[in-house]
Parts: sequence; structure tokens; C-alpha cells
Amino acid sequence: MNTSQTTTPAPRKSVMRAIKKWTAILFVLVIALGVLYIWAALNFSFSDGERTGYILKFSRKGWVCKTWEGEMQLIAMPGAMPERFAFTVRDETVAKAINRVMGRQVSLEYAQHVGLPTTCFGETSYFVRGVRLVDAPLPGTELAPPPAVESAPAPEPGEAPAPVPAPAQSGAAVSL
Repeated sequence: MNTSQTTTPAPRKSVMRAIKKWTAILFVLVIALGVLYIWAALNFSFSDGERTGYILKFSRKGWVCKTWEGEMQLIAMPGAMPERFAFTVRDETVAKAINRVMGRQVSLEYAQHVGLPTTCFGETSYFVRGVRLVDAPLPGTELAPPPAVESAPAPEPGEAPAPVPAPAQSGAAVSL
């Protein structure tokens, strides 16, 4: 028997050790890049802005990852089809604020995050960051109260009543 052919396990162990090491490094690198990608997708927005309308539905959804999902009917121009805006809320305080103003005209401040790999972060790419009630005046834009109207003295019996002045136009524009 030739014993020189059976003594080669030492280089094989070092090759296997190197393969395991590089596989582990590659695995950690792929996980780190995935985490970095998700962090970037959540922290950098593709677009942001405000949309105004009426909240149609708002509910907490999800089997494992619970998020608030909603739908708002946007204010349409007269004669145009109304458009719906689907959105996601991840902040619990914003969700409570939206629940308080349901049924009233609101403006939602949002950020659009594209490229999220799963719906666990939300069903839409529009994440609402704030809500503002629109039918309440903005600070500093309150209209002055209407002037007091003096009442005319009551007419004497048999006398014709005094003419009533026409009411002031109420649709005046306010510049912001």
C-alpha cells in the first residue's frame, strides 16, 4: 500500500475554512446592504407635499406589521371626477389626530418613499407625517367680525315698517 496518497487532508481543511469564511463575509455583506437600502428608502423621500380633501376610510391593518391605512377623496374642480388618495400612517399620534378630524376637510402632509421591498412598512408609498384642519382659519388669517347692526325702533301701530337693508356679500376673497 502506498501511504503517500492518503495524507492530503491538511490542504483540504484550509480550503474549506476559506470557503466558509468568505461565505460568512458575503452573507454579512448582503444583509448589511439590505439594511442600508431599507434605511435609505425610509429616510429619503422621493417627493413630499400636501393634499386636501375628506377622509373616506381609515383603519389599522396587517397580520404581523400593523399600519394605519387610509383613503381620502381629494377636492375636485367643479365638473371633474373626484380623485382618491391612498395613504399610510406609521406614527400613532398622527393616526389619533386623523381620527379626531374624520368627516371634516383636512390637509395631509405626506412624503413618498419608493422602492420599499415589502408591504410590512405600509400598503402605499405615501406616508402621512401631519394633518391640518382646513375649515379652521390659519393663524393670522382670521376674518374680522361683521359690524354691529343697529336695530330700528319698532313701528307705531298702523305705520309701515322701515325697509330692511340688504345683507353684505359673504363670499369675499381673503388673500393670505
